[in-house]
Parts: sequence; C-alpha cells; structure tokens
Amino acid sequence: MTSEPKPTTHATPAESPRRAIRSFVKRTGRTTSGQTKALQELGPTYLLPYQTHALNFIAAYADTTSAEGQNVQHPIVLEIGFGMGEATAHIAALMPATHFLCCEVHDPGVGALLKRIGEQNLHNIRICAHDAVEVIEHMLPEQSLDGVHIFFPDPWHKARHNKRRLIQSPLIAKLALRLKLGGYIHCATDWQEYAEQILQVLSVEPLLKNRANTADPKLQGYAPKPHYRPLTKFENRGLKLGHGVWDLVFERI
Repeated sequence: MTSEPKPTTHATPAESPRRAIRSFVKRTGRTTSGQTKALQELGPTYLLPYQTHALNFIAAYADTTSAEGQNVQHPIVLEIGFGMGEATAHIAALMPATHFLCCEVHDPGVGALLKRIGEQNLHNIRICAHDAVEVIEHMLPEQSLDGVHIFFPDPWHKARHNKRRLIQSPLIAKLALRLKLGGYIHCATDWQEYAEQILQVLSVEPLLKNRANTADPKLQGYAPKPHYRPLTKFENRGLKLGHGVWDLVFERI
C-alpha cells in the first residue's frame, strides 16, 4: 500500500545537531497554465509572505469580514502540507466561519489551491508557501490556534528513512504549545506502521489527550473519521482495494 500520491512530502527532521528541522522535501513538478494564472491573479490576495514575527490574524483575513466584524477573532486552523488542496477547499467551504492558514512549498499545489479558491469563491483560506516548521516557530504565538490538520504526510516507509517523518515529538511539542486549551491536532494516514508511530508520539505529549475512546477495543486509540474530512479520490481508491485509513485526534489540555 502506498500513501496518497502528493507532490509534496512532509518530513525531514534533523539528522545531526547542525541541521535544522524541515517539514518538507522540495520536489519538482509542472505548473499548469491554470495554476500559473491563479498564482498571478489570486496570489496577491491569498498568499501570505513568511515573516519572522507574529502574524496578525485579523489583518491577514481582513477582507473576509464586514466593517462591523473586523475585530472579531475567528477560529484559526493550521494545515501542514495540503498537496493539491482538494480536502482543504472542501473543509473551508464546509466551515466558512473558520480561518485556515495552509503551508505548502510546492508551486503546482499552491496554484491548484488558489484555482479552487477562485472557482469556489472561498475567502477563509490564506497560504504561506514556506517551511511549516519556521512558520510555527516565528509566526504563530503560543495558544493562537484552534486546530491543526496534517493529512497523509509522507510515510517514508523504508526503515532507514523513518527519521525523516514529520510527526515526531519535537514538532508535536511546538504545535501543542500553540494550541488554545481545547484545540486539537488531527492527523490521518493510510500507512498503518506510521499510524502506530503517530499514536505513540501524540500519546506521550503531556499537553495533549486522546479524544478517541481509548477503552473501546475496536478503536484502539484511533478516532472515527471526523465529518469534515472528505474522502479524496486516492483514499477512496485505496479503501476499495482494502487499504486502511487511520485518523488520530488529540486535544490540548
């Protein structure tokens, strides 16, 4: 079984003390004319530049609210690695009152999501085309997030490559600090061994608790698929072939 094909992978932890953690491996890919047009026309509105100081969320999403509601803080959900943006656009349309900050470094994926934003008239998405680890460290204050979505990160299935996986304790500790009390981290993977690792990493983080009923032997610590996460065409194909998908939802305490 292979993970959902995505142009961006999301794991390159430090292999030595001198090498910084990164949340991706940059891969080449062709940007279509439609994606290029979306980058040119919608990029100025929906792309946020990386910065080394805290993001002003109200200013970043100013055009999504009326003059009367400009000082209202909407729920903020961070998504790390959205691939081609199919699930992101679906969830944003389903949750229009929530503001989504989405990190992706692959130009075709960024262009594809911008194209969906234009086609579906979505206004509650902002994209930062930068390494998510640096965005978390420098742009996101503690207790600023209501949720984090990490869907189908690269499983790096060969044992010698497991150290490159995104979901490891140092990153989860950073994310937990940036969640508001009651905020959540939702991970999903179609690679069972990675699901087991993710469950273990999340379970040992002292600021998080499992939202799943851990006493239910059928769940084994995993969560039922939340209603907002759609089945992508790749996931649906895998399910028809008998492949499993594991959702994990943990809450900040």
